[in-house]
Amino acid sequence: MANRNSLPKHVWRAGIILLTADGLGTNAIKRGTGRSKSVCGAGRSGSCRKAWTACYATRSARLAAKPIDGGVIERLVALTAQDPPGETTHWTAGMMAKAAGISVSSVQRIWQAHGLQPHRVRRFKLSKDPEFVPKLRAIVGLYVNPPAHAIVLSVDEKSQIQALDRTQPGLPIKKGRAGTMTYKRQGTATLFAALNIVEGKLIGRCMQRHRHQEFIRFVNAIEAEIPAGRIIHVILDNYGPHKHPKTRAWLGRHPRFVFHYTPTSASLLA
Repeated sequence: MANRNSLPKHVWRAGIILLTADGLGTNAIKRGTGRSKSVCGAGRSGSCRKAWTACYATRSARLAAKPIDGGVIERLVALTAQDPPGETTHWTAGMMAKAAGISVSSVQRIWQAHGLQPHRVRRFKLSKDPEFVPKLRAIVGLYVNPPAHAIVLSVDEKSQIQALDRTQPGLPIKKGRAGTMTYKRQGTATLFAALNIVEGKLIGRCMQRHRHQEFIRFVNAIEAEIPAGRIIHVILDNYGPHKHPKTRAWLGRHPRFVFHYTPTSASLLA
């Protein structure tokens, strides 16, 4: 009765039964609980007391259930680390419950206690680049310990950006209606960006296409913005325009630029 999460009807019914056990009559229980005479009489009936007794007996039996054997838990954890039978991709709680001979809720509790999530899979790429280690050391070294009299730029592109233009002012929000807007498509654009990792400054340009011509125009913009006399280390991925013959020819004419290409990726592993 002291549990604040108990339903009110359970509370006053339990009060009637307790007062009945103390030997009080219907009228006394009526005055003590504020309930009607018929309600108090029904609460004192033998069937009501038997129902409450059975309810608490069942609850006590559930609370007194035996814990799962440690061997069963170890077997369940070992099975979880193995492939499920048949063509199933991963263990489910129902499958594991049948295999271990316990309930689904018990399987879920054991998985949660051991931090196991059979439905989740993480993947990563394994690089087979023969120059993986030198590239890794060069790039990580530039990020961790940038040269004192040089600039390190992390360069990338975002292509296929929707170029949208408003055709007319939108209607404001009001009750029962969200704000509106109308637009027309103007094709796509590509964003070229170079992040100065030391100063946190960004050099960016938007261009219509994503070719080596546009990339050369972008590095020319970088050349114009950075003061002369400073070495520029540029970290790039292996996209085609970055390694185009004309891009390499441009690089040969600008000796203060040093390109660092990230390692190539290969197989996808789970």
